[in-house]
Amino acid sequence: MYLTRFRVNTGRSEGRRLLGSPHRVHGAVNASFPTPPSRDGSGPRVLWRVDRNGTSETLLYIVSPSRPDLTHLVEQAGWPASDEPGWTTFAYADFLTALHPNDTWGFRLTANPVHNIRHAYVKEGERTKRAAHQTPRHQMNWLLQRQEKAGFEVVRKPAEQRLLPEGDEYELIVRDQIPLQFRRTPEATRGNSDVQITKVTFDGRLRVTDPDLFRRTLTHGLGKAKAYGCGLMTLAPVRVRGKVEHGRP
Repeated sequence: MYLTRFRVNTGRSEGRRLLGSPHRVHGAVNASFPTPPSRDGSGPRVLWRVDRNGTSETLLYIVSPSRPDLTHLVEQAGWPASDEPGWTTFAYADFLTALHPNDTWGFRLTANPVHNIRHAYVKEGERTKRAAHQTPRHQMNWLLQRQEKAGFEVVRKPAEQRLLPEGDEYELIVRDQIPLQFRRTPEATRGNSDVQITKVTFDGRLRVTDPDLFRRTLTHGLGKAKAYGCGLMTLAPVRVRGKVEHGRP
């Protein structure tokens, strides 16, 4: 497994055009591999996420079973005249293997929190409709409902550190809700080619409860719309009073 970080040049029109459609990013990421991994769920898949860190930089993260070649992205949306390669790839397998129960990490996850709803006129047994969670409270609950099967638990705040009697029980922030509508094929003008998703970013702290399940979460993704930049969770060491805890409480 590999974790790759690519800095997008938002000063170029091609870079801004790429970021304007998750479908284009999906195609560019897939083009980084001679044979993209299967999407049948039998093994790790290619996951990606775009992080916009204020006005300073925009980063594309990719987790993949094989090492990507992003030369085409450098030419399209990077700095092709630079002496630097334009991206950095890290071996991810050793890190994943070293995860243990009770390890504590900071995390970031961009996901598509959805639920199934049934309209009043729909009969029992008929198909339900998938809809996005709209409020931070429901989006937070979406993640908390999945944490056990995903091999982790979001860290609870001590009672004395909570700012509110309800809704501030966890070390978790929900931010950057972005509703998106785009075409699967940008050139398409007819038919059911529109995709509608709502991206939400979660920042917080977690504790590993089941390393095997958690490794699967990190390599298979969490939730829907993985092809369009959702589902990828990344970890960072926890900082406590200026000191870095390397994953261990």
